[in-house]
Amino acid sequence: MFKNFTRQLFAQLGRHLPRRLVQRDPLPDARNLASAPIPDSLGKQCLDVAAMDGNEIWRAFASHPEGLNAGEVAQKIAQYGENQIPAQKPSPWWVHLWSCYRNPFNLLLTVLGIVSYSTEDLFAAAVIALMVGISTLLNFIQEARSTKAADALKAMVSNTATVLRVVNEQGESRWCELPIDQLVPGDIVKLSAGDMIPADLRVIQARDLFVAQASLTGESLPVEKVARTRDPLQANPLECDTLCFMGTNVVSGSAQAIVFATGGGTWFGQLAGRVSEQESEPNAFQKGISRVSMLLIRFMLVMTPIVLLINGYTKGDWWEAALFALSVAVGLTPEMLPMIVTSTLARGAVKLSKQKVIVKHLDAIQNFGAMDILCTDKTGTLTQDKIVLENHTDVSGKVSERVLHTAWLNSHYQTGLKNLLDTAVLEGVELESARGLAERWQKVDEIPFDFERRRMSVVVQEQDNVHQLICKGALQEILNVSTQVRYNGDIVPLDDTMLRRIRRVTDTLNRQGLRVVAVATKYLPAREGDYQRADESDLILEGYIAFLDPPKETTAPALKALKASGITVKILTGDSELVAAKVCHEVGLDAGDVVIGSQVEALNDDELAELAKRTTLFARLAPLHKERIVTLLKREGHVVGFMGDGINDAPALRAADIGISVDGAVDIAREAADIILLEKSLMVLEEGVI
Repeated sequence: MFKNFTRQLFAQLGRHLPRRLVQRDPLPDARNLASAPIPDSLGKQCLDVAAMDGNEIWRAFASHPEGLNAGEVAQKIAQYGENQIPAQKPSPWWVHLWSCYRNPFNLLLTVLGIVSYSTEDLFAAAVIALMVGISTLLNFIQEARSTKAADALKAMVSNTATVLRVVNEQGESRWCELPIDQLVPGDIVKLSAGDMIPADLRVIQARDLFVAQASLTGESLPVEKVARTRDPLQANPLECDTLCFMGTNVVSGSAQAIVFATGGGTWFGQLAGRVSEQESEPNAFQKGISRVSMLLIRFMLVMTPIVLLINGYTKGDWWEAALFALSVAVGLTPEMLPMIVTSTLARGAVKLSKQKVIVKHLDAIQNFGAMDILCTDKTGTLTQDKIVLENHTDVSGKVSERVLHTAWLNSHYQTGLKNLLDTAVLEGVELESARGLAERWQKVDEIPFDFERRRMSVVVQEQDNVHQLICKGALQEILNVSTQVRYNGDIVPLDDTMLRRIRRVTDTLNRQGLRVVAVATKYLPAREGDYQRADESDLILEGYIAFLDPPKETTAPALKALKASGITVKILTGDSELVAAKVCHEVGLDAGDVVIGSQVEALNDDELAELAKRTTLFARLAPLHKERIVTLLKREGHVVGFMGDGINDAPALRAADIGISVDGAVDIAREAADIILLEKSLMVLEEGVI
C-alpha cells in the first residue's frame, strides 16, 4: 500500500515539480546575479590603449619594435603569469564518484541500509546497497565518458602564435612559433587569415584585416581592424577598430599587433573567470528529487513514531514494534528508484550519443524533456556563420545579372587578400558563366583597397581594347566618386531625386539585415601606364550586392517541431535587430516587437520578467543581459534551455536549466554546456525533447 501510494505520488510530482519548485523557490535577484563581470578599469584600459599612438604603445608596455628578449619575457611572466584562461579544474575521480552518489535518495537509502544492517536484516541491507551502488556507478561511468569526449574536442584546438622575439645576445630578432601560454604584454604578434587571436592585442600594422567577433559580440559579419583609429570617441571597447580580443579570429588580411593583456587580464579571461567561479544552481530535476526525498523523510518522521508507539502499547513488545516501524520506513522508500532513474537517463544519453550528441550531465536529459522555453543565440547556432551573397540589384532594386557579373570581375581580378565578401561573390556566379567572363575580359591594372577610401578598383579590357574601371566599396564612398547612374538601361545624372531613390532602396536592404556594397563602373580609352586613385572619379553607379549570414537548413523545421511540442523559442543575440529580425523571418519566427540591450539595462527585474514572457527577439545584448533574461524566465516557473556557441553565451549557458552548445563552439561554451551537438543538424533538439 505504502509503495503504491509513493509510486503514484512520485509520478505526479515528477510531472509537475519542475515548474512548481521554481515558483516556490525563487532565484536570487537577477540584476545582482548579472552585475557586470568586466571591471570598469579594464574597459578604461582598453579605451586608453586603443587611443595610443605608436610611441605611447612602446612606452606603455615596455616593449620595442625588435621584440622582447628572454630576460624581459621572464620578468613579465613573473609579473603577469602565463597566458592561460581561468577554467574549472577537473575533479579527482573520487570527488566525481562522491558527487554521483550524494543525491538525497541515495543518502536516505544509505541510512535505511545501515539501520537494516544494525538490526541484522542483512538481506534488506544488501538489496539497498546493491541499488545504491548500481545507480552511482551508472551515473559515474556515463558522465566520465562524456567528459572524456568533451576534453577530446578541446584538445583539437590549435594553441600557437607567431611572435617576434630577440633570439641572441647580438639583438637579432626572429619570428618564432610559440605556445600561446608563453605570450606576455609587450610581445609583437603576427596575424594572418585563419589565425585565432591569442591575447588582447593593439594593432600596429594592418593590411585588409577583418576579424570575426561573433563569439564575443554576436556580430555576424567580420569587422575591420586598423592601426590608427577612425573613431577616437568610441565608448565601447569591443567596437574599437584598433583592438583585437582573445577568442576572436582573423578571416582575411594580415597584421602585426602588440599584446596588451594576457590570461585572466583579457576581456575573455574576465568573462571566463566569472563563469568558472560561478556555482551552478541545482537544476529543476535535482530540486524535484530533493523535494520528493524530503517529502518521504517527513512521512517517515511522522509515520515511524506513530507505528512504534501504537504497536508498542498494544502488543507490549517494543523490539517487535521497532522492527515493524523500520519496515514501514523501508516500505515508504522506493529502493529501486535511484537505479531506475539513472538507468533511464543513461539509456537516453546512449540514444542521443548515436546521433552525435554528448551528454555531459545525466540530469540534463530530464531537463531536456521538461524544457518549455528555449532561448538561443543566432550566429553560428541558428545560422551557418558563413557570409553568402543574398541579392544583386540595380539602383531601382531589381535583380541584375549585369551587377553580379561586374562585381565578379572585381573580386576575381583583385590581387589583395580576398575577404569573405569577395568569396561570396565568386561563389555566387555559376562556373560556366565565370569561365566566360574570365575569357572575355582581361585584367589591365588594379587600384588596391585601403581603409581611407574604403573601396577598391580593377581595370579590365574587352576585345575592343576599351578599358573599364570597376569599383566596389561602401555605398557612401562610391556615391562620393559617382556622377551618373545606370537606371532602367539608361545613363542618367546622379541628382537629388535619384539620390533619394537610391537611399530608399538601400535602406530597405539594410532593414532586411543585409550588408550592402555598391558597384560602379567607368569606361576609359585604352592607355599605357598605371591607374591611380584619381581615376576613381565620374563613375556610373551600377547597383548593389547584398550579403547575409543564412540560417542552417535544419533551423526552420527544428523550430517548427519544437513549437509543435509546446516549446517557446526566444532569440537572444548580440547582433543588430535588423539582422536578427531577418533571420527570424527566414526561419518562420514572428519577431514582433524587438527589445534591445539598452532597454534591458533600463528595466528592473519585475518589468523585464514581464517583458521577457511576451518577447521573442532580444538584440544587441551583452553576455550578462542574456544571463539575466534566462534567470528571470526560470524565476517565473519555466524550465529554460539556452543554446549558444560563443564566449558571450557562456554565462547564459551556465544559468539555464539545460545548456546546449553546438559544433565549433569555443572552449568556454562547451565547458558551460550540459549537452553538445556535434552535428550541424538541429533536429536532434526536437528528438531529444520527445
